[in-house]
Amino acid sequence: MKVVVIGGTGLIGSKVVSKLNAHGHEAIAAAPNTGVNTLTGEGLTGVLHGAQVVVDVSNSPSFEDDAVMVFFRTSTTNLLQAEKEAGVAHHVALSVVGTERLDESGYFRAKQAQEALIKDSGVPFSIVHATQFFEFMKGIADSATRDDNTAHLAPIQIQPVYSDDVAAVVGRTAVGEPVGGVVEVAGPDKFQLDDLIRKGLKAKNDPRTVVSDPMAPYFGARLQDTTLLPGPAAHLGETRFSEWIAQQK
Repeated sequence: MKVVVIGGTGLIGSKVVSKLNAHGHEAIAAAPNTGVNTLTGEGLTGVLHGAQVVVDVSNSPSFEDDAVMVFFRTSTTNLLQAEKEAGVAHHVALSVVGTERLDESGYFRAKQAQEALIKDSGVPFSIVHATQFFEFMKGIADSATRDDNTAHLAPIQIQPVYSDDVAAVVGRTAVGEPVGGVVEVAGPDKFQLDDLIRKGLKAKNDPRTVVSDPMAPYFGARLQDTTLLPGPAAHLGETRFSEWIAQQK
């Protein structure tokens, strides 16, 4: 099976490509640095020729509200149109658990727009919702850090996941039948967000202080206690945060 992975040179995409190829599929990494640009349409016709599945794990280079909306609307529209012309039978997109509950965030509004385009496209699809990756904990801390070197984070629940476990679910979804809906993947353990970031910073000898702040926004959005948690049918990864953080030292 030929599978084109948009964003295939990034953290998740490179792992998806590797796993699919290891299982005998023809997985192609497509990204601007391989000559495929979904924003301009460059290279799409050629790379999609003969493809049965497209996996989109690309992300916006900017999280600014207008820029991220333009990215996901434009790239997704171009990609879906090219898929129709190429006769692609399955579109798989990676998104985020809680996307539909995070209207206050410009980034998540853009992800909602992306998902709506996919659902309305007529191309058979599956959307994988993942909780935040272990590897993104520093990014969460950075986004919450103030001038006094304190990171303000809400004491809400989160169930982070290892990127390798996300890639495995994305890969299995890609070679399966389109679900016409959402598949969720999360890590095996729940944490309180402020405690999780505190553990992560301590393990890295990062001197920042984490402040528990119920009013602290998460990428511009206020959170309820369970906003970032998956439903009961989520696939659970095998790797625990404690195991992963121990390997980073």
